[in-house]
Amino acid sequence: MNVFRTTTILAALSSLLPGTIATKEHHTSACSAATFKSLSLDNIKLKSFNVTAHHELSTSGRNATGGVGVVPDLPNVETPTVDICLISLTYTHPGQDDTVNTYIGLPLDTSEWNSRFLMHGGGAYYAGGPSSVLTPVLLGYASSSTDGGHGPATSIADWGLTSHGKTNWPALRDFSSVAISEAAVLGKMATKLYYGSKAKYSYWHGCSTGGRQGHAMAQEHPDLFDGIVAGASAINWDKFAAAGIWGPVIAQLLDSKPPLCVVEAFTQAAIAECDGLDGVTDGIIAYPGQCHFEASSLVGQKVNCSDPNGAVTIAKEMAELISAVWDGPRSKDGRSLWYGFDHDSSLGAMIGTSCSSIENCTVIPFSVSEDWVNSFVVRNPSFDVENLTHNGYDLIFRQSVNQYASVIGTSNPDLSKMKKSGTKMLAWHGMADQLVPTNGSVDYYERVADLNANVADYYRLFLAPGVTHCGFGAGFDPSETVFDTMRAWVENGTVPDRLKGLAVAVGNTSATRTGYLCPYPQVFTYTGGDVNAASSFTCV
Repeated sequence: MNVFRTTTILAALSSLLPGTIATKEHHTSACSAATFKSLSLDNIKLKSFNVTAHHELSTSGRNATGGVGVVPDLPNVETPTVDICLISLTYTHPGQDDTVNTYIGLPLDTSEWNSRFLMHGGGAYYAGGPSSVLTPVLLGYASSSTDGGHGPATSIADWGLTSHGKTNWPALRDFSSVAISEAAVLGKMATKLYYGSKAKYSYWHGCSTGGRQGHAMAQEHPDLFDGIVAGASAINWDKFAAAGIWGPVIAQLLDSKPPLCVVEAFTQAAIAECDGLDGVTDGIIAYPGQCHFEASSLVGQKVNCSDPNGAVTIAKEMAELISAVWDGPRSKDGRSLWYGFDHDSSLGAMIGTSCSSIENCTVIPFSVSEDWVNSFVVRNPSFDVENLTHNGYDLIFRQSVNQYASVIGTSNPDLSKMKKSGTKMLAWHGMADQLVPTNGSVDYYERVADLNANVADYYRLFLAPGVTHCGFGAGFDPSETVFDTMRAWVENGTVPDRLKGLAVAVGNTSATRTGYLCPYPQVFTYTGGDVNAASSFTCV
């Protein structure tokens, strides 16, 4: 789908007729504060309000979200520009001492609007911003976004903690869901004020944090959207974020801090062992549940590294560290706390190291998790997670869940409001995700299905073997096709029984191959024949 277009021939002709108002000058004048004077909500107090018409605004800074795979069908032009009516609002919720910035983008020329509304999600602690509306407008959509109550340059501790070192609950709620829903309402209000009619269809499209935001809307405000695309969703945030420091904690307890080349050696060995379980040697572990590779099998082997330079003999503690990250965090008494990562997931983010020499490395914790634990759980930005004991880690995990599950966990399986509203949600997750464990999405889907046997009527989950966080990797990546699939489901009733993904062709790195991913719990299965042909795979 390519809905980007210049002024249509009809509009161009009408602009030459006497009495027409379809001119750029008219659109520029309509893009004024007077048009949007009623734009507000009952529960907010505006602090500032600005409306600006931009001609040929560069979109080169779009989607600075900290994630990937969130842009649908960008036109194939080198330096796209857009004519946009850009509205910026700054407001507060009386009594909460917060500051929220919301941005609304509208195609300046009314003939360029495709009668739809689209919001893009954020990444990590970035909720959104003015650049997030540029691509939707470029594609003909009205759009809105929000900073979630804090700017991208603001440190987590600065917005997450009050001056007294306590959790800034209003700011966290803004980031979690409040500011997102308000941006949607304000954006749709502005759309009607500018074009004189409501959007025919409204969509959410996000990955990572954007996927979590999409799930938050599905659980709390499904009436705001007709379709929600949620990729690699960072739901179960209270558990996922605390689980992200498990690697550094275990590395410290085992006194094992291997260079990344050693960590990667374990991943590559696992892929070599389990790649062919599906009958295809393509660098993908398609059946992770059948991969029983033991990290301990590499103990005693040598790994030659170039950065840093030198040879490392794999020790028992190194294998135990890798096994712990694959397995996921466990309490001191052995209880599983959360999911680990599949064997073909790169583990550099979970147990990354910085080395001055082959024998002198320090662990670099996953920044999202380290910031979460330091700012929200321990409430001490200087806290060093590597100094935790196992009992100390257990305490932090419990505190994260107990204090924050209801605020930002985003894991409520009751989607009855979404079902009633008629909203559709299409979720997908790469099975080689190296940041957000894939099984967190599976766990959520199964809990939703336990409440409603007909869940597939309105919510579907697709797993993508070999695909990394929000896209890329050796597997069939659906990030460029998923939004079209959602639109077809919403607007045409085309049920997504398959989801198109693209991968590098086996034996030809300059070509691509197509695969059609399966809705969970069906499994993407090779049936024989040409491994580069889509017809050689089916869903079982």
